[in-house]
Amino acid sequence: MKERLCRDLMDLMLLPGLSGHEDRVRRAVTARLDAEGIATRSDRLGNLEAYFPGTGPRVMIFAHLDQLGFVVRRIGDDGLLWLERLGGVPERALPAQDVLICVGEGRDVPGVIGHKSHHATPPAEKYRVLPYAELYVDTGLTSAAEVEAAGIRIGTPVVYRPAAARMGDDRVCGTSVDDRAGCAVLIELARSLSRRTDGPPVHLVFSVQEEFNLRGVLPMARRIAPDIAIQLDLMLTSDTPDMADRGDMKLGGGAGMSLYSFHGRGTLNGVIPHPALVRLMEETAHQHGMPLQRSAQTGILTDLSYVQLEGEGVACIDMGYPMRASHSAREICDLSDLVALTEMLDRAIARIGPDFSLNRDDCT
Repeated sequence: MKERLCRDLMDLMLLPGLSGHEDRVRRAVTARLDAEGIATRSDRLGNLEAYFPGTGPRVMIFAHLDQLGFVVRRIGDDGLLWLERLGGVPERALPAQDVLICVGEGRDVPGVIGHKSHHATPPAEKYRVLPYAELYVDTGLTSAAEVEAAGIRIGTPVVYRPAAARMGDDRVCGTSVDDRAGCAVLIELARSLSRRTDGPPVHLVFSVQEEFNLRGVLPMARRIAPDIAIQLDLMLTSDTPDMADRGDMKLGGGAGMSLYSFHGRGTLNGVIPHPALVRLMEETAHQHGMPLQRSAQTGILTDLSYVQLEGEGVACIDMGYPMRASHSAREICDLSDLVALTEMLDRAIARIGPDFSLNRDDCT
């Protein structure tokens, strides 16, 4: 399983898929599921679903296809590009970063974000973080006409130049681990579900536009009308010196479960998981002797925050994998955690029978 997860993850990481432009990634996921004989359907926004029938509460498990990045905002007469940020891009990590201007398969244009020559940087500027609006991209094209001839227009998607590499025995480093790792777990889970003989109805959804507005999955959630929704995404690690005070989550420590997430900067949303699902994951971990790491974070938000409010309310929980350097061009995860997350979900789903109660009074 580990090697399959690694292949799927690294292949997906090498595909650009800015929010709203996820089609290459969706097609790659579809091809993998087709190869396993698993049927899929897509909606108008680009959300992709694989359905596995069963009896009991309807379960939706989802991870997002898209990644953060930029769109071209302005094209200079000299061929330089200025960008508009899309998603939570860390400005302090942008100068000198390799990017890819996504014109089309086989036609994408590489570039690099400009960085003022060190020899010409006065002391007052050396410790200043430049706002993204002041940064430009150099593609090697020397005029607006050359840029246009290359197919680059205002609004063209731009992402960190895709990269994927193994580190040590089990770790993977590169672009868009968030959330191609979650997608790889869903693909592996689909393989397992396609072989089962009983269990609840499960809808696996590869969602769009999470990094843009956290709401791209809502049309799919409204159609499915799940009783239970489980979202798969990164969990912030706290096993490096700069993150030591943020919690108790480490690479290689197993699957993660969020007990609290909140984002207060204008969004005022988050998830406090349904107690029946917390108990389900804890009992599954205990029964099978599996580690289960716990997370409680402010500053984190996923699209589950909006799914939970659909219909009469959806029982929700965020599950995930530990990851370092979130939203940077070189994120890091551990393959053993992806294996553990896949096994945890597979075994937890098997415990959801027709009599699985979501009545909160039964959880006290």
